[in-house]
Amino acid sequence: MVRALIIDGYTDEPAGLGVPPYIDVYPRYVAGAIWSADPSAEVLYMTIDDARRQGERLRSLSSGCDLSVLIAGVTVPGKYLSGAPATIKDALALPKLLSSGRTAICGPAVRFGFGMGGGRRGAEAPDLESLYSFVIRGDPETVIYNLIRDGFSDWTYLDAVRAYEDDVNGFAERGARIVQQHPLYPGGLICEIETYRGCPRSLAGGCSFCTEALHGPPDYRSIDGIAAEVAALASAGIQNLRLGRQPDLLTYASRDEGLSNPAPNPDAILRLFRSVRASAPSLRVLHIDNVNPSTVSSYPELSAEALRHIVEHHTPGDVAALGIESFDEEVVRRNNLKVYPDEAVAAIRAINRVGSERGENGLPHLLPGVNLVYGLMGETAETFEANLTYMKDILAMSLMVRRINMRQVMVMPSTRMEAAGDFLAKKHHSMFVRHKQRMRAEVDLPMLARVVPQYTVMRDVRAELVQGNVTWARQMGSYPVLVAFPGRLPSGSSCDALVLGHGPRSVSAIPSPIMINRLGLRELASLPAFGRKRAAQVIRARPFASIDALRSAVDDPRILAPLLPHISLS
Repeated sequence: MVRALIIDGYTDEPAGLGVPPYIDVYPRYVAGAIWSADPSAEVLYMTIDDARRQGERLRSLSSGCDLSVLIAGVTVPGKYLSGAPATIKDALALPKLLSSGRTAICGPAVRFGFGMGGGRRGAEAPDLESLYSFVIRGDPETVIYNLIRDGFSDWTYLDAVRAYEDDVNGFAERGARIVQQHPLYPGGLICEIETYRGCPRSLAGGCSFCTEALHGPPDYRSIDGIAAEVAALASAGIQNLRLGRQPDLLTYASRDEGLSNPAPNPDAILRLFRSVRASAPSLRVLHIDNVNPSTVSSYPELSAEALRHIVEHHTPGDVAALGIESFDEEVVRRNNLKVYPDEAVAAIRAINRVGSERGENGLPHLLPGVNLVYGLMGETAETFEANLTYMKDILAMSLMVRRINMRQVMVMPSTRMEAAGDFLAKKHHSMFVRHKQRMRAEVDLPMLARVVPQYTVMRDVRAELVQGNVTWARQMGSYPVLVAFPGRLPSGSSCDALVLGHGPRSVSAIPSPIMINRLGLRELASLPAFGRKRAAQVIRARPFASIDALRSAVDDPRILAPLLPHISLS
């Protein structure tokens, strides 16, 4: 019987996210590959965060293991609240801490290098071959299945890749139960689901900086294969899913094979979502991720039909992340980007028409997200002005955008940006910092107030991090709004949140309903126009048996008026 340890160093790629609260496909596929090769295998799972904090437990778990596997790789930079992806330092130090018979490293870090942050080149870790028994440059699940099947005797498989996308279906289904070992399981975990690999735009060269086109044209997983995986995850207790591992969900199972800008297949989208719902009828969250804005602008009617099918079957608060990258036409041309500015605006408008209605969790059903990348070929000072101007125009059009993601390009091997390098990102760094501040103040702040107006009740917000006397929390789902509660709430606990104020990237809130007879001074003082003096007056006068008694304790009843529908005297 094989005993194996999977160390999840987290992954973040153009199509696929595995940083908590997400778990990506890699650890699930690898676990499934081990169980496929040896159904009686014991497979253990540990996050890189726990591996750093719990060295003795890491040694204990790996002791007696035939194989310990580190999964790692960030090819797009991000800021993370609930986890810190594995670094080169982790990869170099880990083998010395493991007691297993064999060690392996796999994931995007092996193929593309370790991401060092926006505006920098990906870095290849030195001497991996001397530190690890197996440096897996192929598809991890394919390689590990072959290694275990052959008793680790044949090393010629280290570059092996799956022949077809549906080859992962059995691994995905068998590996689903590994999620039960994740520290955020069950309610705090979102499983990323892969619908296809590759990019249609690879036929036209792909975007200059993106690694997804290196996988070649799309290879779609079957709906039956996806449904079987979803059913296995639901059976394992998973409540939250995101169909996020593809460059453009709208072109799933497109009939336009061989085209770099294929048309959506709304019937396939409908069958996919119906199948997911039937396989996991008790899902609390079903969201999506990437959508190509060119698909929406080029095929408006088919895209609208596909988007309506998504809205009919998903859960609200969803985000269609649009890889617009730049509103500078020269940058678009030089980097073979997807859309020119007017097409990008058309896509944003189209998604608003379908998804802007507010759902039961307090948020609009489906909004566009905007991804902007800086440091690309052709960038000048005018690029920054163009991006800010277009986003301000979108704000003035009364459209909604859930998220503006601004990052400097991470230069990865084998992409066309490798030749251009990080020169412009370094040269323009200070300009980027100033631009980002302006975008946050002039667009993000008023936009967030439009998306989540004051006194909105956001349902089922989960506490993730306590810093001092502030608790940071989010709803489960794609690119959730960051919520700041005054005071310290138990990590992992959930409540409804009444939005009180806005920052560029977060909202301030208080648990809803407002328990006026129980709140402390800090929480009461956070209510609009209250302050510490009025909060103290309320505390001295309570408990209140009626709203009239509460009104009499506040010197200006107008302050209470918008809060009254949300106040409880319990």
